[in-house]
Amino acid sequence: MGSLSEGDKVDDDAEIIAEFLVESHENLDQLDRDLVELERAPGSRELLSSIFRTIHTIKGTSGFLAFNRLEALTHVGENLLSRLRDGEMELTPPVAQSLLTMVDTVRALLGSVEETGKDTAAAVDVDVVVAALKVALEGPTAAEPVEAVEVAEVAEVPVAEVAEVVEVPVAEVAEVVALPVAPTPVFEPVPDLLPEFVADVVADDDEPAKRAVVDASVRVDVDLLDSLVQLVGELVLTRNQVLQRTETAEDIELVRAVQRLDLVASELQEGIMKTRMQPIGQVWSKMPRIVRDLALQLGREVDLQMEGHDTELDRSLLEALKGPLTHLVRNALDHGIETPADRVAAGKPSQGRLLLRSFHESGQVVVEISDDGKGIDPDTILRFAIERGVVTRDQAARMETREVINLIFRPGFSTAAEVTNVSGRGVGMDVVRTNIERIGGTVDMQSQVGQGTTCRVRIPLTLAIIPALVIGEGEETYAIPQANLVELVRLEAEDMARSVEVVAGAPLLRLRGHLLPLVSMAEVLGRPRPDAEALTVVVVQADDMRFGICVDKVHDTQEIVVKPIGRQLKLLPTYAGATIMGDGRVALILDVPGIAHAHAVAQTVTQSKSAQDSRTAEEESSTALLVLEVGGGRRAALPLREVSRLEEFSVDRIERSGNAEAVQYRDGILPLVRLAGAIGLVESVREDDQVSVVVHESGTSRVGIVIDRVLDVVEASVVCSEVGRRAGVLGSAVIQDRVTDLVDLDAVVALSGVGA
Repeated sequence: MGSLSEGDKVDDDAEIIAEFLVESHENLDQLDRDLVELERAPGSRELLSSIFRTIHTIKGTSGFLAFNRLEALTHVGENLLSRLRDGEMELTPPVAQSLLTMVDTVRALLGSVEETGKDTAAAVDVDVVVAALKVALEGPTAAEPVEAVEVAEVAEVPVAEVAEVVEVPVAEVAEVVALPVAPTPVFEPVPDLLPEFVADVVADDDEPAKRAVVDASVRVDVDLLDSLVQLVGELVLTRNQVLQRTETAEDIELVRAVQRLDLVASELQEGIMKTRMQPIGQVWSKMPRIVRDLALQLGREVDLQMEGHDTELDRSLLEALKGPLTHLVRNALDHGIETPADRVAAGKPSQGRLLLRSFHESGQVVVEISDDGKGIDPDTILRFAIERGVVTRDQAARMETREVINLIFRPGFSTAAEVTNVSGRGVGMDVVRTNIERIGGTVDMQSQVGQGTTCRVRIPLTLAIIPALVIGEGEETYAIPQANLVELVRLEAEDMARSVEVVAGAPLLRLRGHLLPLVSMAEVLGRPRPDAEALTVVVVQADDMRFGICVDKVHDTQEIVVKPIGRQLKLLPTYAGATIMGDGRVALILDVPGIAHAHAVAQTVTQSKSAQDSRTAEEESSTALLVLEVGGGRRAALPLREVSRLEEFSVDRIERSGNAEAVQYRDGILPLVRLAGAIGLVESVREDDQVSVVVHESGTSRVGIVIDRVLDVVEASVVCSEVGRRAGVLGSAVIQDRVTDLVDLDAVVALSGVGA
């Protein structure tokens, strides 16, 4: 059901083999102890059962990994242990020796697997050991002459073929442990080889010994790791305090010691954080079974594909992510992918496709759950939302398609026709968003009717220690997570006049051809926006929205320890946590997605107020005008009441139908009209990859008017002159001390032939 690339398969095999070697070596060490103990208590069913289970596990995994010699050896040993466990045989010294020899041979084969990836090492003679085990297995006792002869023959292995090394106490030869395990097993140790072997070890001391896979890992209690992370966090806080105290120190040796402390603390922190990082494949591994069972239950055919299973993130985040991801997968099968009959009727393959994909982006982990199902119908969502009082009709009329789709995350919202044991109760998606936001993540849903749905989850790599930009506003200090940071922009007085525009009461920054909304940090904190001669803008990104935060000062970047904030501040969308700065003061960590959401609400209120002000202005015989630049520097204006929205589209999105241009917009087609050509001006040549569009609506139709850029929104009593009157232009007027064409939008649309 899953689908992986060839590289992923190779990595998977190597990882499985490494885990198999580590586990098997641990089991073999336990087997040695159990077999010795079994000789003292031959009738212990508990020991026999434990030994049998261990050999059975090694045999099963060997067969799965196609280690045929290892499987054949453990299979015979398993048969012998089975008879001992069932009381059909008694454990005699020769039988015990045969089992110990089998353990040594298994260990040698594992050494061959570790070195070559195969269990085909010629130095390990498996047939001799298998024959001895069969002799012990077939005879009624271990004392018959034939058995004794054959066992003796096995024991008399020539010394030249022996590669097994006896265990030497550490006090005598410490280097022995680092050497590879010798391959060929024997029944009795060969002490005569020890002096020569030790001499070889000493002579070879210059070459570093290769560490065995079993020595490359260690089991550590998770609570101990959590304790270490907390201690490293305190160390980082102390390091920051010491660094700040010694910035002006004149003691050179002290400064050097502090720099060394900074380096060591950073390396220690990096190492500790790596110990908590685990691949998301641990969550992926459970999905094939979940998808298989649920597809069978719902009558679906599903092809599950998984990409990026080696993407790593903090263990605590991985644990918190299991539940939400499982629910999103269940939701995709229940609400997204159709039944085979419905898919065939819709012209799709009967088998649906479910893609789980994870990757790193901008210091975060992005997890996508995509299906090629029926998608989410925004009209259906809106109808249910209005019926259940989630939104009003006025609110629904102003909502974008993306906002409508994200209504499914509201508590108690469900479009299911009936309640089943899978879904329909209206709980789940709101819990998914809550749990993901609790760990500092975001979730967003995108869908196209008939084509499928993609749910995108963004989460930080870790929550414990993060790099952040420290800023100042007034007397307070704040931190912005570096994962949300895009760039810093400094605008002097002359740049502010040219780059900052105000549209419908909202300030915008024109940055390299893009319009970025501006949020004043002072206003976020409930203070009046200060008048400044210069402007410092921190450009940040939350999900797909990019905007600028205007701040007083930018201090520096540093790694901060994230501390939870009190319940009194948790309901505020502005803050994500707190940290302790080097001077001992507490600084709040800004929640960039929360500020973006609050800004969007504030902007809606501002636009509503602006519309109300425009109506009042009309009553007082003054008009709200949108002033534009068009045709390579010419000014034009049109009534703001005729403007539904201002949009920017990528040039790549513009498509042609005959001689007409259009873009796909809000689940429909928006025809485009080039204003410069429509009013008799020469179209300007622009190298930007974006076009600015004024959306004009009339009844149920709408059209996009392509302009160069928006200059301003003004309130003015316009006196129209006949100067410049022509098709699409009512005349001209003096606006902001400049002669400006007054555009007749209805005439422009009629001349274009697209219909309004």
